[in-house]
Amino acid sequence: MTITLDATRAELALLVLYLNKAEARDKICRAIQYGSKFLSNGKPGTAQNVDKTTSLARKVFRLFKFVNDLHALITPPSPGSSLPVILLGKSKNALLSTFLFLDQIVWASRTGIYKNKERAELLGRISLYCWMGSSACTTLLELGELGRISSAVTKLEKELKHVDRSKDEQYHNKIKQLNQRQLALIKASMDFVVAIGLLQLAPKKITPRVTGALGFVTSLISCYQLLPAPAREKKA
Repeated sequence: MTITLDATRAELALLVLYLNKAEARDKICRAIQYGSKFLSNGKPGTAQNVDKTTSLARKVFRLFKFVNDLHALITPPSPGSSLPVILLGKSKNALLSTFLFLDQIVWASRTGIYKNKERAELLGRISLYCWMGSSACTTLLELGELGRISSAVTKLEKELKHVDRSKDEQYHNKIKQLNQRQLALIKASMDFVVAIGLLQLAPKKITPRVTGALGFVTSLISCYQLLPAPAREKKA
């Protein structure tokens, strides 16, 4: 009974740690938002109301969040990084920071603080284009990282040809990195399509339902990526 209680307490502690992250709460709300978009399929009703109100609520979580990417933009790149990687990374930071900054004006407009509705709508579209561009940059960066890690894994496999790979820590870490990058690539490429859907650049193919489904999946991926590591994995 005591063991079960201790295990439950540990799991709840991890849940509290997870929910204390503003980013985690934002991604949970994002899942609700896009799930509602999928259900509504762009038609008026309860699901669409949930989509709109959750979208507005999420903007509060992102207030001043543009500072994070602005800081990353002016931070010197890692030593040894290639020029294409540096340019892609800085472009991603610049676009994402711009998206988050303009998104605050959209929030101010929807709450009635900013009165110029037409300009707010224009800035809203520009912000979505910035997000789409940052998703494209992220996709290219993840493809490059996947190629680099895959080469390292292939090299290790040749070196460990006659050894039990499961017991090699370096090989285990590389495989873990490879899986993480693959998941990040799927998320970034799907978010690119979500941005196209929100901008209605291909309304016949990428409908509100498709946009909602893809956004819901990428939200779940984000929620998974933010999960805290289990206590047993934390070693001194």
